[in-house]
Amino acid sequence: MLSTFFRTVLIYCTAFLALTGIAVVAVAQPPQAGDYSPATFEVVEELDREAPMRDGIKLKIDIFRPKAGGRFPAVLQQTPYNKSGQAARAKNFASRGYVIVNVDSRGRFESGGEWDPFCPEHKTDGYDLVEWIADQPWCNGNVGTYGLSYMGWTQWWTASQSPPALKAIVPEVAPPDHFVNCPYQNGILVCWMVDWAGALSARLPHSAGPGGYGGFAVNREAAYSKLPYIDFDETRNYKPTAWWRKWIEQNTASGEYWRAIAYQTPESYARIQVPSLAISGWFDANFPGTPMNYLAMKQYGGSPAARRPRIVIGPWEHIINRHRIATGVDFGEQAIIDWDGYVLRWFDHHLKGIDNGVLEDPPVHVFVMGRNEWRAAEDWPLPETRFTKYYLHSDGNANSSSGTGSLSTQPPAEEPPDRYVYNPHDPTPSAAFANGHIDGPRDISESAARQDVLVYDSPELTEDVELVGPITARLFAATSARDTDWMIRLADVQPDGRALFLGEGVMRARHRDPERDGAFNADKLSMIEPDEAYKYAIEFWRPTGNVFARGHRIRIEISSSYYPYYLRNPNADGDNIGLATSFQTAKQTIFHDTKHPSHVVLPVIPVSN
Repeated sequence: MLSTFFRTVLIYCTAFLALTGIAVVAVAQPPQAGDYSPATFEVVEELDREAPMRDGIKLKIDIFRPKAGGRFPAVLQQTPYNKSGQAARAKNFASRGYVIVNVDSRGRFESGGEWDPFCPEHKTDGYDLVEWIADQPWCNGNVGTYGLSYMGWTQWWTASQSPPALKAIVPEVAPPDHFVNCPYQNGILVCWMVDWAGALSARLPHSAGPGGYGGFAVNREAAYSKLPYIDFDETRNYKPTAWWRKWIEQNTASGEYWRAIAYQTPESYARIQVPSLAISGWFDANFPGTPMNYLAMKQYGGSPAARRPRIVIGPWEHIINRHRIATGVDFGEQAIIDWDGYVLRWFDHHLKGIDNGVLEDPPVHVFVMGRNEWRAAEDWPLPETRFTKYYLHSDGNANSSSGTGSLSTQPPAEEPPDRYVYNPHDPTPSAAFANGHIDGPRDISESAARQDVLVYDSPELTEDVELVGPITARLFAATSARDTDWMIRLADVQPDGRALFLGEGVMRARHRDPERDGAFNADKLSMIEPDEAYKYAIEFWRPTGNVFARGHRIRIEISSSYYPYYLRNPNADGDNIGLATSFQTAKQTIFHDTKHPSHVVLPVIPVSN
């Protein structure tokens, strides 16, 4: 499945760059919108039309097209969030010579069929819509797609079916595999996807308690403390859904439900014939999909154009390119770009055939926080990256930010392990959802003061250290339980003591793959023995692009919960914690000695001369 495949690709790419010493230096350059089609057309709206699917179901669509004769290229967007709310962007593109077709997903609002966010019909619906659009009298036969979040998923599902009329896609903050990011993140169910399931549990939007999805329910912590998790549709007052229970019952990617919708396999990527332009943010809750698809398309894309993917990564959360300030951190004027202009330039070339030089642009653009400027590069990870091991150290008392934990590039000697107690009744708080933010560079210093958090700080930096790219961790750890979670975070510690969150990696112990050096395996479970040391290879699902300034410190934190961002592991016996009915306390041990050199591998960018 995808998780195994992607990690293999990333590991080999990283190793190749490290061994060869290739260094194609990135340059300071934001993505340039340049010249694109001007807004010269009045717009005609055709609302609540219908498009037939192969099984007889009809989907409701809104059409926005230029008020002019002739045929135009078209752009499709499929959404479960109400097509009527997508009109502003559609009108902008239509005024520039495109026909925009917004579609309510199967089973949502007035579209026919039964709603299930991951039913395989979403793949064939995408194919049928593209070909139906291409046959309309106002279309020139060229169709593209765009859309954020779930609408990014629909684009990849559609492209994997190879509809002939599809010419280019723009998946924006698209999630990846269902066990790498959402609903499950390396085996751990994320709370915001539980909220999402509640809000989208029926044909029409449904409030999952006070505040609802989007406002994040004020009673979420109390509600998510109830077991078993499979009954959340009752305890959270969702509309009953068969698919929610499938999410819990099929807790590996090898389940029939997940296999039916999966697209991220080498065979599926090889069926994708079209070029892709993807965008994400360093704090995007769905970040992994963007680099994952980029690397896979380079290797397996079904055409030369498909094997030239493009990615843009900015300093944003899931709602991209909206704010230059997040959780009090100002990323400067360059943080906001003309993204729709860049998308129009992309479509002008691929759908209108305009030779505007977009293919000569560097394929990778990333925003470097701390320096607050863009870098353009020839590949991801950045070719000049030096992947550097930073080892965990302590005298056995790394508990809290007042402990003795330290971080350095020197391997450990014979050092005692660090221990803490994970009590699911008193989980480590995530500080998420503060001030309306689900993510962002929030200050996590308060949770680092707890005894159930191990903290490892570098010395104060004597010069700037730039980290841009993927992060991995190798933990040697033991637990008294039959299962538990490992969570590791990266923070930038400011001179005033604030610790700004940058990225994290998580893994459920039972998903550790003993045949792959402890890496995550979405397909099967490998139960652990209590109090036995195991190696865990944890890929940070959220990398970073940040300059740690002189006088700052690099911090690594380890805990076994981060709540309510993630549902707590009850540390229960059995193959499915979603069925557990009680919480158990676990005694945790992190080793860092000559035989167990726990460390993180950070993507260091050499200082420019």
